[in-house]
Amino acid sequence: MAKKIKTFIKLTIPAGAATAAPPVGPALGQHGLPIMDFVKAFNEKTKDKTGNLLPVVITVYEDRTFTFITKQPPIAEMIKKALNLEKGAGKAGHETAGTLTKSQAEEIAKNKLEDLNTNKVEAAVNIVAGVARSMGVKVS
Repeated sequence: MAKKIKTFIKLTIPAGAATAAPPVGPALGQHGLPIMDFVKAFNEKTKDKTGNLLPVVITVYEDRTFTFITKQPPIAEMIKKALNLEKGAGKAGHETAGTLTKSQAEEIAKNKLEDLNTNKVEAAVNIVAGVARSMGVKVS
């Protein structure tokens, strides 16, 4: 018999560096989950991606057990990493934080494809370009 799902918890945590401090501790604690078990499992699974912020979806079961899946870093994080930016432009549309080449946008789109609601690379590139525009990054 399948376990009964109680809830889903969505967090964004630095890869390989989860701790019991917020946001992890309070989010898991309110559902009675063993926080350190999650922290150890997450850090072990993501130690090869250290330096990235990773979205994680934790499935909480009624018997107080859990499973989790990690996703690719947010597109904005990937763009900042590709361009070595600290952050996007303060006034997107008026200021430019940098320029993303088509090949960089395509590379990000291919890496992020499994998490997007499309399976066409061209559509994923358009999504990446939209995020870039909202950050004040030009795509050329």
